[in-house]
Amino acid sequence: MKMISNNPDYAADLNISPFFKKNEKNFINILSSKQLNTLDDLSMLDIFLSKDHIIEPHYHPNASELTYCVSGSATISIMNIDTKIFQHYMITAGQVVNIPQGWWHYQIAHTDDTHLQGIFNANTPEVVLGSDILTATPTDVFAYSYGINEQQWATAVNDISPTQLIGPPTE
Repeated sequence: MKMISNNPDYAADLNISPFFKKNEKNFINILSSKQLNTLDDLSMLDIFLSKDHIIEPHYHPNASELTYCVSGSATISIMNIDTKIFQHYMITAGQVVNIPQGWWHYQIAHTDDTHLQGIFNANTPEVVLGSDILTATPTDVFAYSYGINEQQWATAVNDISPTQLIGPPTE
């Protein structure tokens, strides 16, 4: 193993490493080489969701993800980038879904206190979120690309917050 630091750390507390927080029951903590400097090409998101909450559609350009269900239940939906066909997997405690690098996917909790862990083969997982694509792309680009009315498109995406990550937006 290559040493990342002259002062190696071998343990960390994810409870003090927030990545995203919607509220007290819907949040994500992160473990990467920033929190644990001895990690090499490995990172993890510790995900807590209440019933009917979703990790919005997204993809990871730099890593594959193994989603493990610690407790509760969730559906993990992944789109095969070659066939453009979605596959849906309902998982419960002890079950996993492998999400290949670059595949569009989302997770929906079916029970309160759903706990998932996303394990990545990269020091820090990069993420491209659907909300960011929809809100950052100029409305005239979508209108021109798809032959739609620009004002209708602008109205349709007006209430989408950038970097939504955990939805739905209202309780």
